[in-house]
Amino acid sequence: MANQPMLKFVKIGRDMPQKRDAGARREDFHEIYAEYADAKAKEQASRCSQCGVPYCQSHCPLHNNIPDWLRLTAEGRLQEAYEISQATNTFPEICGRICPQDRLCEGNCVIEQSGHGTVTIGAVEKYITDNAWEEGWVQPIAPAQERSESVGIIGAGPGGLAAADVLRRAGVQVTVYDRYDRAGGLLTYGIPGFKLEKPVVMRRNEQLEAGGVTFRLNCVVGEDISFADLRAQHDAVIIATGVYKSRDLGGPGAGARGIVKALDYLTASNRKSFGDAVPEFENGTLNAESKRVVVIGGGDTAMDCVRTAIRQGARSVKCLYRRDRANMPGSQREVQNAEEEGVQFEWLTAPKGFSGDPVEGVLVQRMRLGAPDATGRQMPELIEGSDYVEQADLVIKALGFEPDALPALWDEPGLEVTRWGTIKAEFTTGATALPRVYAVGDIVRGASLVVWAIRDGRDCAEAVLQQLNGADAVAAE
Repeated sequence: MANQPMLKFVKIGRDMPQKRDAGARREDFHEIYAEYADAKAKEQASRCSQCGVPYCQSHCPLHNNIPDWLRLTAEGRLQEAYEISQATNTFPEICGRICPQDRLCEGNCVIEQSGHGTVTIGAVEKYITDNAWEEGWVQPIAPAQERSESVGIIGAGPGGLAAADVLRRAGVQVTVYDRYDRAGGLLTYGIPGFKLEKPVVMRRNEQLEAGGVTFRLNCVVGEDISFADLRAQHDAVIIATGVYKSRDLGGPGAGARGIVKALDYLTASNRKSFGDAVPEFENGTLNAESKRVVVIGGGDTAMDCVRTAIRQGARSVKCLYRRDRANMPGSQREVQNAEEEGVQFEWLTAPKGFSGDPVEGVLVQRMRLGAPDATGRQMPELIEGSDYVEQADLVIKALGFEPDALPALWDEPGLEVTRWGTIKAEFTTGATALPRVYAVGDIVRGASLVVWAIRDGRDCAEAVLQQLNGADAVAAE
């Protein structure tokens, strides 16, 4: 037993990587968690109980082999740990940073249920892959044999890039089309640097490009190239556009200047971090400096907005959410980080209207939680006569995202959509009603997690390979 590298949770407590002081991290957009040192990563990995039925693995959308790479890390076999980690996950260093582990793998850790504190799975995952990059173990894709077939992927977000990775490893010719000037989708322009520093994303893009993936950037399907032309050029097409259309706010004054969309705000901030010229930031439209900021919403996008505003030097930052803390959809870890950095949360509140143009205030209604709805969550109810005004110079709408009307935008009525506007596609393969056209990620699921987009992209790529190998040759005729 003296040499037993695992099961040390009874003697060793949970210990996250050191978090930078809140006062210091308010001043920049660098990631807030330090790296584990080698000894600390081994120590924390050794806390894993090596369950016979690993709930961490079954609750991971990618079903990552977490117990095995934790054991290999504890034993100092980091290259093997990396190989097992990347066998099921295209971007483990990204998932280690931005996955809501508290709701997925770590939230279902058996030793957490027994009161010992969960294994720090995400931090170890990040450590393994960052170490792999430093050691040169992450190499460009080198297919054993090239194939003549080509696949076009619309969207360079996590779902599209995960599919591109799997297809290139099989030797397929892959072209990724994206409307932005850099690949990565929300990883590049939606998620702030304090959660995911941009060089982490750029090096993955470079690795894919070095491995033979062709990127056609600044390319808007339906304008720069038609969807019909894409289908004609490629043996299969994968739609991975994501959902970018912001849900809107109603009420008096909702169209006032100073009320902006979350994604516009976050994109401007991320572009500044790249050194781009951003006129709407420079003129103050999408800049929180010295302003009283109110963010409306309770998801992870809202958390990204409030924490970005703090770093931009806002005079005050408040978040309005219509339910209470226990019922908010965003990560509790992110809420805690935001509170440490100076964000004020106004629970059980909802906007009724806005005053001023430019905006000067939000008319707020207080709420209480009533009976549960069909999903089991308690429904917010208005408290009559409880209205008040929250002063604001900048209001950011972070109410979630909806899909664009792709059949109309692409002049393809045969592309079937659901009543929510998402594309109808088979659950596991991503196949749509159109032959050799697939769809993955948020454009199928609605706004969801990066890790689910990666899972969808990988599964779809396997289905495309089966089709290219002739598995459905009869169906395609």
